[in-house]
Amino acid sequence: MTTSLRIFFRGGLTSYRALFTWLSPWILIPTFIVEPVFQVLFFAAVGRTAGVNDNSFYLIGNAVQYAAIPCLFAMSNTIGGERYSQTLSLLLVSPARRTPLFLGRALPVIVNGFACSVVALAVGALALGVTLAPVTWLPLALVVAVCSFACTGLGLVTAGLALRVRETAVLANIVFGVLLIFCGTNVPLSALPGWMAAVGGWLPMTHGIAAARELAGGSRLSDVTGLIAQELGVGLLYIVIGLGLLAFFESESRRRATLEIA
Repeated sequence: MTTSLRIFFRGGLTSYRALFTWLSPWILIPTFIVEPVFQVLFFAAVGRTAGVNDNSFYLIGNAVQYAAIPCLFAMSNTIGGERYSQTLSLLLVSPARRTPLFLGRALPVIVNGFACSVVALAVGALALGVTLAPVTWLPLALVVAVCSFACTGLGLVTAGLALRVRETAVLANIVFGVLLIFCGTNVPLSALPGWMAAVGGWLPMTHGIAAARELAGGSRLSDVTGLIAQELGVGLLYIVIGLGLLAFFESESRRRATLEIA
C-alpha cells in the first residue's frame, strides 16, 4: 500500500513536471491562460453577431470545455512523451502496479484542467461583462473539478491509444474538436441532430456544462446533483476503459515486440 501511494503521488508529480521540464514557464501562459480566454471571446462574438444566445452561454460552455486541453494532451503525452524519449520500455518493464502508476499521472492533470477553466471563467466574465453571483462560484468550481476529472478519464483512453498511434497531438486535437462540437459547448444539444445529441450524452463535459449553465442561471447545487452524478459516471467509465486499453495494448506490444513502434 505504501509503495502504491508513493507511486501514485510522487510518480504522478514527477511525470507531470517532466512534461514541461524543457519549457520556459512563460510558454505555458499562452496555452493555459491566453488561448482559453480568446476561445471564449471568439465564440461569444460569433454568437452575438448571429443573434444566438447570450454572452453567459458562450462563457460557461467554452471556459468549462477548455479544461480538455491539459486533460487530453497531458494524459496522451504520458505515453507519447515516454516513447519519444525512449523510456517507455523502462516504464512498462518496471514491477510497479499499473493502476497507481497511470492514475497518479492523472491527478496533476485534473488540477491543471481545473485551474485553466477557472481562469477562463474569471477573465472571460470580466471581458464580456457577465455577472455571476458570488454564491455560484463555489458550486461552479465543484462542477469544473468534476468536468476535469471526467475529461482526464477520456485522456486516459487517448493515452491507451497512444500505444498504437504515431502522433498523440493529432489524436488529442481530434478529440478536443469532437468535444467542442458534440457537448453543447456553443450549440445547445436540442439544436443538434438527434444522433449527435445522443453521442454527446456519453462524452465528458456535456452534463457538466449543462450543470454549470443552470448554476449560472440561478439554480442551486441541489438542483444539478443529477447532472453532476452523470458527469462523474461518464468519467469513471472512461477511466475503466482507459486502464483496460493500456493493459491490452501493453500485452499486445510485449507479444508482438512493437512497444516502440507506432
